[in-house]
Amino acid sequence: MTNLTDLGIAAIRDGVAKGEFTATEVATAFNAAVEAAQPALNAFIVTTPEKALEAAAKVDADRSAGKVLGKMAGVPIGMKDLFATRGTQTTAASKILEGFKPEYESTVSQKLWDAGAGMLGKLNLDQFAMGSSNETSAFGNVISPWRRPGDTAPLAPGGSSGGSSSAVAARIAPAATGTDTGGSIRQPAAFTGISGIKPTYGRCSRWGVVAFASSLDQAGAMAHDVNDCAIMLEAMAGFDPKDSTSLNLPVPEWTACLNADMRGKRVGIPREYRLDGMDPDVARSWDDGIAWLKDAGAEIVEISLPHTKYALPTYYIIAPAEASSNLARYDGVRYGLRDLPDGAGLQDMYAATRAAGFGPEVKRRIMIGTYVLSAGFYDAYYTQAQKVRTLISRDFTNAFMDVDVILVPTAPSSAFALGEKSADPLEMYLNDVFSVPASLAGLPAMSVPAGLDRNGLPLGLQVIGKAFDEQGVLNASLAIEQRAQFTARPEKWW
Repeated sequence: MTNLTDLGIAAIRDGVAKGEFTATEVATAFNAAVEAAQPALNAFIVTTPEKALEAAAKVDADRSAGKVLGKMAGVPIGMKDLFATRGTQTTAASKILEGFKPEYESTVSQKLWDAGAGMLGKLNLDQFAMGSSNETSAFGNVISPWRRPGDTAPLAPGGSSGGSSSAVAARIAPAATGTDTGGSIRQPAAFTGISGIKPTYGRCSRWGVVAFASSLDQAGAMAHDVNDCAIMLEAMAGFDPKDSTSLNLPVPEWTACLNADMRGKRVGIPREYRLDGMDPDVARSWDDGIAWLKDAGAEIVEISLPHTKYALPTYYIIAPAEASSNLARYDGVRYGLRDLPDGAGLQDMYAATRAAGFGPEVKRRIMIGTYVLSAGFYDAYYTQAQKVRTLISRDFTNAFMDVDVILVPTAPSSAFALGEKSADPLEMYLNDVFSVPASLAGLPAMSVPAGLDRNGLPLGLQVIGKAFDEQGVLNASLAIEQRAQFTARPEKWW
């Protein structure tokens, strides 16, 4: 029999439907892989083998009864621990929510279960999705399955969706959910040699997703390849009346319309992304991507996104401001951790609870956000940042009058070792330099593997599309995928 854990979404779903193997056999194989890898990779906060088997048994019964199977039938997935899952601990990788078991299910996870998927467990992440290396989790660092040749130093899997990227790259989950606020699907996908898509803001419901920055957060799919991402995104997306920012639009047939033929398409290459001192491997992979899309029939057009240089500071004003507001709900009163020192009053309890429950990076961002929202600074920082955000969005609108998609690198480097950048928050924030602009504009964007750098580590290319044009993003990404022929996998050491 084929090694089941090597299979992706399409192969598992189709194999189950054809009777080549059962969903229970698939779930059993992945449960064993998770158990074997968990001590080394720490990709999961909680494992739920019983839920994977329960969903698989239902799919097998439905198939035996001749029922129509869902888009994700028989596929066990990892669920980022930012999505509320009924009866299963949901922590956002924080101590302040440790032990919290929601009485409700997030819309995205419910859609996936309805489509026939099962849950292998809740994946580790940067605390409250704040981080680019998965080093801020209260439950320990996630380790990338990749290693530099001849070097045993543990590498960052990217963040915040580091548990998701590590699990998919290590083949202990065929796919995983992620959330992307400023690059948290795309950057970890690039670091670990997998594909990941952030759809248009509002395409997937945010209801039941622990909030970081509400005007930026968006759920998306992480999987082996473009086709698998398209399948999963179709299952996740859709209008949700419980989410006021949800798009009331039908979900397109992205998978059926996948087409790598780029003839008649124009691809924009923004000159502002050619940074001084750019990593030569990243520059080379970008040039390769341009050549691949040209080979697919696309016309390459140089464009300008003049306000790009302001994107990172704009993001690191808006996102912490929204986080400051969203995280005010964690006060020790209604749910989660409560630290009540002897003789303490209400304010003392608030302070003690948040001091014990939030990690250093979360506290840093709350303080930044509270500062920029405070009297005397609101107009100088927050209002100004919102104006610049509008200009950044307008840059993209103007560019898309002339091109169909935009091609840029996903991240400024390949994966770095844990501890290499965490001492300097500003250096860590620079990891988002290529991914933040699309997030500020609410645009769909995808990272696909483009090759290896001089250290044998994966590099990703990012395709950015017009609002609502996930199809254009997926098609351009497929054209790159077919020509990159990326088959590298981490050498198993765990």
